[in-house]
Amino acid sequence: MNPLHYLKFFLFHFVGLLAVLSLLAGGPWTTGGLLAVLAFYLIGDAFAGDDTSTPRFKYPAILTAQLWLALPLLGLIVFTALWSVSEGDPLGFGAALGRLSGHDLLAARDATTFGHHLSAWLLTGLMIGMIGTITAHELTHRTWDRVSLLIGRWLLAFSFDTVFSIEHVYGHHRYVSTTEDPATAPRGRNVYVHVLASTLKGNLSAWRIERRRLARKGQSLFGWHNAVLRGHGMSLLLVAVAFGIGGWPAALFFVACALWGKALLEIVNYMEHYGMVRNPATPVQPRHSWNTNRRISSWAMFNLTRHSHHHAQGEVPYQDLRPFPDAPMMIGGYLTTILVAMIPPLWHHLMTPKVLAWDRDFASEEERQLANEANRRSRIPAMVAMATTIER
Repeated sequence: MNPLHYLKFFLFHFVGLLAVLSLLAGGPWTTGGLLAVLAFYLIGDAFAGDDTSTPRFKYPAILTAQLWLALPLLGLIVFTALWSVSEGDPLGFGAALGRLSGHDLLAARDATTFGHHLSAWLLTGLMIGMIGTITAHELTHRTWDRVSLLIGRWLLAFSFDTVFSIEHVYGHHRYVSTTEDPATAPRGRNVYVHVLASTLKGNLSAWRIERRRLARKGQSLFGWHNAVLRGHGMSLLLVAVAFGIGGWPAALFFVACALWGKALLEIVNYMEHYGMVRNPATPVQPRHSWNTNRRISSWAMFNLTRHSHHHAQGEVPYQDLRPFPDAPMMIGGYLTTILVAMIPPLWHHLMTPKVLAWDRDFASEEERQLANEANRRSRIPAMVAMATTIER
C-alpha cells in the first residue's frame, strides 16, 4: 500500500503542532497561527478537490495509534495556552524552551496584547474541538476497546462534554434526523439557539440513558458507577490543574476555551443533520446526514467528513468509511461550513434550496410528509411556500 494513505492522517497532528508553536511565539505570531490554520482548511478544501479513495489498510494499529496520540498533543496545546496567560513560568517551561530555541519566549509572552490573547482563545478552543472532540468521536464508538474509550473520554473532558460518549453513541445514533434527537436541528432554527438547546437536551438525554443503564444493573444512581458524574469530575479535575498552573486567570481561560470547544461540537451537529427528517422506527440511511468529501477536511479530521456512511454503520472504523459521493452534500468542507453556519442569513440562503432538494431527491414518501410539516413550522418563507403549495 502507498504509505501516503497512512501519512495523510498525520496532517491532523501537524495542525496541532502548528498551534503549539504559534502559542509559544506569542504576540502577532499567535494571531498568525490562527489565520494559518483557518487558511489551511478553507483554501485547501476550496482548491484540493475531493478524496473519494477507499484504500484497504493492512496495519490498523498504526491508525489507532494516531488517534491515541491526540491526548498528549491536546494536553501540550492546552498547557501551552495556559502558560501563555500565566504570570509566572510554570515548570520553567518558557525558560527551558527559550534556552533551546534562542528565542526569549517569556518576553514575547509578556508583550502579548489582549487582541492576540483573544486569538489564543479562539485557536485553543478550535484545537479542543478538532484535536479533542473529533478524535473522541471515533474512539468512544469503540465500545469494545476500554483503552480507546478512556482516552476518548479524557479528550471530551477538555470541552466539559464527557456525556457525549453516552448520548452520542446510545442516543443520537438511534434517533438521528428525528424530533427526538437533541443534536438534529429542525428547519428554521439558527445555530446559536441550537448550541444552547442541544447542549441542554443532550445532557438531559445522557442522564436518562445512564439512569436506565444503572437501574438495569442494580447500581446506585449517585455513585462511582455513574459515568455522567465521573465525566464531570474529570472536567473539574482539569479546571483544578489549570488553576494549579496559572491561578484564576489560567482557570478562567481554560473554562472559556472549553466552552468554545463545546460550542464547536454543537455547530458541527447543526450542520451535519440540519433539516433532515426520519421516522425513528425506520433504519438510518446515508441520506439522513449531510456529507462532504473535501480532501483536506477528510485527511485532517480522520474522515469525519464521510458522515453519511458513519451514520448508516456507526461501528465502521474511520479508515474504512466510504465516500458516498451521491449522498446529500454540505456547502463545502467542514471549516467552511462552520463559518457559513455562524452567519444565519447566509446559512438559510444557501441551505434552504439544499433542504428542499433533499425532500425532492432523497426523501421517502413518508419523509416527504414529515418534511412538509417541518417546512410549515420553519418560518423560512421558501419552505412555508413549498408546504402551502403541496397542501393545495
